[in-house]
Parts: sequence; C-alpha cells; structure tokens
Amino acid sequence: MILEAAYLSVRPEADLATFEADFKLAGQYISSIKGYISHSLQKCLEVPNRYLLLVQWETLEDHTIGFRQSDTYQDWKALLHHYYEPFPTVEHFTEVS
Repeated sequence: MILEAAYLSVRPEADLATFEADFKLAGQYISSIKGYISHSLQKCLEVPNRYLLLVQWETLEDHTIGFRQSDTYQDWKALLHHYYEPFPTVEHFTEVS
C-alpha cells in the first residue's frame, strides 16, 4: 500500500465551506479509480485555509498513471485546482513498521 500526502493551501479569498463541499463531490472521481483504497481530508487547526489530503493506493502507479493520466482526473482538476495557491505539494509514503 502507498500513502499519498498532499498539502493543500486554499486561496485566502476562497470560501472554505464551498471548497469542502466541492471536495466532497470530487470524492466520486478519485474513488472510481482502480487501485484506490480510501481518502480523507484533514483541516489544519493552526492555519484555517490549509488542509492535508491522505489517499491510500494499492500501488504508486495507480495514482501517478491510473489517476493522473485519466479523463476522470480532468474532472477532479476542473472542480478543485482553482482553489489552490500555491499548487499542492504531493509526496508518497510506504509503511516501515
């Protein structure tokens, strides 16, 4: 299993409730991809417009190829990417212990 961690900074002028509602809608896109296991969106307590997206994938390629190179990703991107400034930092992790 691979854990994707994405730090999301929502533009300060954006309505956070609208972002969160759109993110919930976007869940249908990511969850339809082969290799998807689960995801959660966490809101930062110290910085109100910062979020942490955690996604579990079966393999790295399920995310980097299966999702990112899909037509479904274009729908995800259209719904969410205009909220971010700067663009999210995305890293992938594997369990050690």
